[in-house]
Amino acid sequence: MNNKEFIKLKNSLSTKCVMKIILYSLIAIIIMEIFIDGFYNDELAESMSRFNRGMYYWCISNKTLLMGLLYLSIFIIISFIVIRNSNNNMIEIISAMDKIMNNPEQEVKLSNDLIILENRLNNIRVNLVTNRNKAKEEAQKKNDLIMYMAHDLKTPLTSVIGYLSLLNEADIQDKNSQKKYLKIAYDKALRLEELTNQFFEITRYNLNDMPINKTDIDLSVLFDQLIDEFYPMLEERKLKLHVNKPNSLIYKADGDKLARAFGNLLKNAISYSYEKTIINVDITEMEKIIVIKFQNKGVTIPAYKLDKIFEQFYRADKSRGTNNGGAGLGLAITKDIIELHNGTIEVKSKDELIEFIVKLIK
Repeated sequence: MNNKEFIKLKNSLSTKCVMKIILYSLIAIIIMEIFIDGFYNDELAESMSRFNRGMYYWCISNKTLLMGLLYLSIFIIISFIVIRNSNNNMIEIISAMDKIMNNPEQEVKLSNDLIILENRLNNIRVNLVTNRNKAKEEAQKKNDLIMYMAHDLKTPLTSVIGYLSLLNEADIQDKNSQKKYLKIAYDKALRLEELTNQFFEITRYNLNDMPINKTDIDLSVLFDQLIDEFYPMLEERKLKLHVNKPNSLIYKADGDKLARAFGNLLKNAISYSYEKTIINVDITEMEKIIVIKFQNKGVTIPAYKLDKIFEQFYRADKSRGTNNGGAGLGLAITKDIIELHNGTIEVKSKDELIEFIVKLIK
């Protein structure tokens, strides 16, 4: 609730309180006048004169003072009752806040005087429920992912220990067998390293607190470096990478973070491409924006998965996670980095073609 709404509510409650005091006091005074000076005037006077003649004359001579004191007493009593009832509003608000904290699923109901506050408290309640559910969902995703990765860590570790034990304990004369066992142990150790790095990725993922140090970088040179970096992965899966880019394209950005974002997109394309296919990267410079498209041939991603593909810890193809999948952070990190550079990223998938489109504002 902003200040204007709070002042409006406060003034409304105060006005209603004052009006009630005045109205109830007038009604009480009129009733007293009717009964004292109207219906029961003669009877009261006669009863008082019989009881004490002196008191009767004293009351007659000080009638104005006595009536004033009577009206003041009525005003004080009514004011006390109205203010006490108004304090019930505060108790009602405190009770509603306790209800929100203890049982946010239950709708808050307040009196008519507090209808504005009732709407606000219900909005807070809905937001609280939404945030709690979201936090539970994120925690569950993270716990599931850690359990999954803990299982995956055990698998390559067992293989490494097993093959090294064979080499250590057995008398293997065959050089080919030795080479084979070493190669398997080495590959599993690399996979173990990759999974360990993913654990670190999860624990330090918070790009909102990371500073962006922008300098002039050449995007063409950056992609040349990425091509060299990913060459072994491309060869392993028998993939080709075609990059259509200008000879030089200067852009003010954080080179390390942008390289990380584009590297994640290339790694994703390599991991989920059909073997012996071509990955295309097209870089186009326009007047005010730079458009970078990553295209690869792979299993079509359903529309409902496209909507979640940039979420933290979300993995569109969980069945392939053991060999190729990461922690489900790569695309989330990529999106954050692109947005920190005032850019946008979207994904399309149709007819076994997957396309990520990055737009950077110059």
